Amino acid sequence: MECTVGLSSAPFSPVASMDYERYDRVRAVTWNGEALDLLDQRVLPMQQARMICHDVGQVAQAIFDLVVRGAPAIGIAAAWGLVLASRQIQAKNGPEARVALADATQTLNAARPTAVNLAWALRRMNAVLANAGDDWRAILANEAAAIEREDLAANRHMGRLGAALIEPGSGVLTHCNTGSLATSGFGTALGVIRAGVAEGRVARVFAGETRPWLQGARLTVWELLQDGIPATLIADSAAAHLMSTGQVQWVIVGADRITANGDVANKIGTYALAIAARYHGVKFMVVAPSSTVDMHTATGAEIEIEQRSETELLGYGGQRTVAEGVRAWNPVFDVTPAALIDAIVTERGVVLQPNAQRMADAWSGDDA
Repeated sequence: MECTVGLSSAPFSPVASMDYERYDRVRAVTWNGEALDLLDQRVLPMQQARMICHDVGQVAQAIFDLVVRGAPAIGIAAAWGLVLASRQIQAKNGPEARVALADATQTLNAARPTAVNLAWALRRMNAVLANAGDDWRAILANEAAAIEREDLAANRHMGRLGAALIEPGSGVLTHCNTGSLATSGFGTALGVIRAGVAEGRVARVFAGETRPWLQGARLTVWELLQDGIPATLIADSAAAHLMSTGQVQWVIVGADRITANGDVANKIGTYALAIAARYHGVKFMVVAPSSTVDMHTATGAEIEIEQRSETELLGYGGQRTVAEGVRAWNPVFDVTPAALIDAIVTERGVVLQPNAQRMADAWSGDDA
């Protein structure tokens, strides 16, 4: 089913377009056949350390601690976490295994509640157990591999769809990290930028630092550097001024959840970018896999916004940077209203100027 409103898109195809592979060299989540190998994103770019997870508890902790981050990558890691959990239980068939894996599923679900891909991946993993026989462990592992493989193909397709909206020679601004570090590879919003560079549509790339974890400063510009794509880092507070100079024609971001009316939950600071973009006549694009669309949540007001420890704002690198006694408020996400969004891009198509009716038309008959 094509979910395109206002733009005709090419049928889904896993075949890469242009020379995309040269711009896709980083992998953050790797299953080595025995354990889950994660690139520790907390210490990038100064160190390239890896964490090897041998059980579901380690995977859940890695998700919570931001060793692995980005909604699609979290879902992929959780799927492999359930594979690891399957080795610790005894069950004769899939239905028995599903019951036995309930605690592991809940542990993983609780690690990051806002990112809908996490719950989606776990539901998909549990669903394949419903009719599985004594080969349920192999079926479970095959499903995790399929989730990872399909994400990469979807990202490359989204790259083509999103890049097609961008006029050649444009400048773009992105927020947080939505690239190979946040997915199985290529990326969502960063995938559009990669495709835009490959096709000669994107001439300038700017990345906001993304406080307080500095995903833009530590991860996005580092990742682009690995792929030979020049990028300019800006302070988050410089974004509106940058837009006023005319150097940016699109803001391109990812999403952790997209609701039935087109509202988008994403990294804190996204909402402010959308407001500034609208004022300056800059277009605003959200790029995310279809698994991020939650048609069961009516509006962004219903999304649980994760609150993290205030210590993340009170210091950096283990060193306190503000006076003792100062308190902090640290929401990880904000919600951008659909009215501020020009395009939502998934691997299934593009919804232009999203609203409840256009989302319903695009996703009718689908249990997203």
